[in-house]
Amino acid sequence: MTQGRPLLNRRLAEFGTTIFAEMSALAVRTGSINLGQGFPDTDGPEAVREAAVRAVRSGHGNQYPPGVGVPELRNAVAEHQQRYYGLAYDPDAEVLVTTGATEAVAASLLALLEPGDEVIALEPYYDSYAACIALAGGTRVPVTLRPHEGAYRLDLDELRAAVTPRTRLILLNTPHNPTGTVLTREELAAVAALACERDLLVVTDEVYEHLVFEGEHIPLASFPGMRERTVTVSSAGKTFALTGWKIGWITASPELVAAVRSAKQFLTFVSGGPFQYAVAEALRLPDSYFEGLREDLRAKRDLLSTGLAEAGFEVYRPAGTYFVTTDIRPLGESDGFAFCRALPGRCGVVAVPNAVFYDHREQGAHFVRFAFCKRTEVLEDAVSRLKGLRAA
Repeated sequence: MTQGRPLLNRRLAEFGTTIFAEMSALAVRTGSINLGQGFPDTDGPEAVREAAVRAVRSGHGNQYPPGVGVPELRNAVAEHQQRYYGLAYDPDAEVLVTTGATEAVAASLLALLEPGDEVIALEPYYDSYAACIALAGGTRVPVTLRPHEGAYRLDLDELRAAVTPRTRLILLNTPHNPTGTVLTREELAAVAALACERDLLVVTDEVYEHLVFEGEHIPLASFPGMRERTVTVSSAGKTFALTGWKIGWITASPELVAAVRSAKQFLTFVSGGPFQYAVAEALRLPDSYFEGLREDLRAKRDLLSTGLAEAGFEVYRPAGTYFVTTDIRPLGESDGFAFCRALPGRCGVVAVPNAVFYDHREQGAHFVRFAFCKRTEVLEDAVSRLKGLRAA
């Protein structure tokens, strides 16, 4: 019946079940505190949630919304880019609403790649990047971020050396998951110069744009020559603690938006109609909301980072995102997978092994990621439990 072929498309055969599903199931099974998967344990702003309720009750978005997204949200996205970054986008031609940032990245890669095209991605990278590149028939070329003086750094010489005549696209993520690195103006300028020099496209995942604790978030599209070659991706999930709504978007030139839309229409077509209206209101919240979010997460970052250091981990305190990467070797450990699978039984906490985010697994073998987008009392409990590792 199957002509002797495996049922799963060979492009996906290497991936298996995502580590987030495995570790979240482990947390449920053991009753552990889940600091593995990056979802908040509180809901987003009440006013935004009420906006979704109003939309449902008034019939806004209960049927198929426009394929490009409702005008209210596209206008709000364009206003947001102008308000925070001085970037002017036409909401009718240069904004596309997607089913979260994950679909935005997938649709961009499916639209812009041909089989055999090379994609440079900063390693470690969010696990869906590799799968999306594979589905598009591309070849991923990792450029590894390495720890240096307490933070992860991009080697610009290594990035330049990775470009070949087959390179089509750079897939960038800043603020960066899982390392928490925020690329500097100088680093971004070098990426922009390289893209222009070698005529490369760039897809840049900026979902953590409002979660920057040190430095600043600068969209790559704001650099000379980059607006016409950059697809900028963001979403509501991280900024408004509404990860289940799956409302994302891209901003790009009309030509790039049209290309991505051609792929996106055959994925979900449309989704989240009522939520789109609510996110439009969320993006117009006052600056005090975004500042309060950042300061709340900064305090939680410091709480967890300090607790992990006291528990014996080497800690790479993140400049952005809501993840902290640790080195487990000071604890006498070297296998992140084994460590994370044993951790619930040892102290009732779940984390994620960073090796799953690498092509070069050995580079990430001894690193483990924890999420701090949780209530303060939950983090305090987790820190207390983790300190027991020293005595174990």
